[in-house]
Amino acid sequence: MTAVSDSAPPTPDPLLCAALAADLDSADFRSEPLRRLWGEEADDALARGLREPILRAITGDDGVLATLGRLFVLGMPQPREAVATALAHVGVDGIESLGLAVADRDSVRPTALLRPQSFVDADGIGEWWIASDLDEVALDGPLPADHVLGVGGASRTLAEIVTPIEVDRALDLGTGCGIQALLIARHAASVVATDISVRALAFAELNALLNGVRNIEFRLGSMFQPVEGEAFDLIVSNPPFVITPRAEGVPEYEYRDGGLVGDALVEKFVRSVAAYLTAGGIAQLLGNWESRASSARLPEQAKRDDERGLDRLASWVPDDIDLWAIQREELSPLGYAELWIRDGGTTPRDAAFTPLLSAWLDDFAVRGVTAVGFGYVLLRRPRSSSAGSTRAPLRRTERMPQPVSNVGGALRQGLAAHDLIAEGGLPDTLITAADVTEARHLLPGNDDPSVIELRQGGGFGRTVAVDPALAAFVGACDGELTVVQIVSALADLFEVPLADLWADIEPRIRQLVLDGFLLG
Repeated sequence: MTAVSDSAPPTPDPLLCAALAADLDSADFRSEPLRRLWGEEADDALARGLREPILRAITGDDGVLATLGRLFVLGMPQPREAVATALAHVGVDGIESLGLAVADRDSVRPTALLRPQSFVDADGIGEWWIASDLDEVALDGPLPADHVLGVGGASRTLAEIVTPIEVDRALDLGTGCGIQALLIARHAASVVATDISVRALAFAELNALLNGVRNIEFRLGSMFQPVEGEAFDLIVSNPPFVITPRAEGVPEYEYRDGGLVGDALVEKFVRSVAAYLTAGGIAQLLGNWESRASSARLPEQAKRDDERGLDRLASWVPDDIDLWAIQREELSPLGYAELWIRDGGTTPRDAAFTPLLSAWLDDFAVRGVTAVGFGYVLLRRPRSSSAGSTRAPLRRTERMPQPVSNVGGALRQGLAAHDLIAEGGLPDTLITAADVTEARHLLPGNDDPSVIELRQGGGFGRTVAVDPALAAFVGACDGELTVVQIVSALADLFEVPLADLWADIEPRIRQLVLDGFLLG
């Protein structure tokens, strides 16, 4: 079992946090000034776990920003006198009291990282200071089991997919360092942030105080236990979804391992969350799901009998709840095991690597796992339907390996499009989305295109092959002519019966509306 941290959790003190924030503000301790200080290349190298380029860039610089950069960004001890100068308001004693450092007569040793973190949302660009545990570079070794992660790739991914909506009450389940709670607090009247880790909650509360955010309540407990009997308009979660063997000698990390077998934690969340959503409420999470062979046969036969991970995920969702799941990538059992063993700080040159790899592969073999998918899950409790309505719930599962952008906005648009069609069918008029372009591919010497594609410049970046009739329809959607008028004109142009053209083109128009190519 991996050891726990040798330092106590932070102590969130409002007055000391305010004093520290004043010092950081005075030093202009923000992303861009730091990037200018040590250069873009060195800054990018830090994201890959290399701090030497930064150290070389600021060698001999004893200024306030360089001192704070070495202390809090890199997690390196600094001379006490230099730290005292840089933190004139909170002082060395203050950051000791907050649990961010320990000091002796000559030096100050950080016990946490404190880094500026930029964000962009519907209200514009901003930045926070985010404290978290020392990383592998600062520790020069594997992470402790109770490690509190800073803002990583998964955190940024979840932040990007959250639908940009104003809500009354929101829940961040498994808050970690608190970054999601801070983000949704900008658009929620109140936020509850929960975690099973006392250490994580301490960091999250300190980060809220440090950034002057006052509408977050912090609660300790597992899964939905801390909010039993309550309901929320928005629930977000970056849960500890990593699939880790429950075997002796395999380390468990609080920030990533939920303590259940396989993908059972994601299943538990998906099956349970509807009870905690208001009417119209949305839940969004990241997760892993296993694809499994239905029987132990030869590999080529087992592949045909696989239970697809997305199908298993859909089977967990209650019948009356909307589901939109997007699989961004899929790894083999070997690739998945190697990824997460390395994530814990163990590499193939370490003696522990091979036993850990065997444990992972044995665990997958027991359940017949053939692949592990990763992606986004959106669940929604529909609002009450009108009397006699037979509105079918949204059931959308798809693989999306292409680059995406503004996913939260695209999800919101997709939900609105589903509701529009589910409740009233196609609208009378449609407008082609501003980011849609058309590409035509012609063989040399031919005037007629062999392939016509519609492409999205933003959102999910979809590319759809269309025929000349559908391409012409999309080109004519300017909001002036009605859908019926356009299809009637195309029937005359292509000399086909209107009823035949409508039967062929109407389902594809619906799909273009659902995919965001056409707007109602």
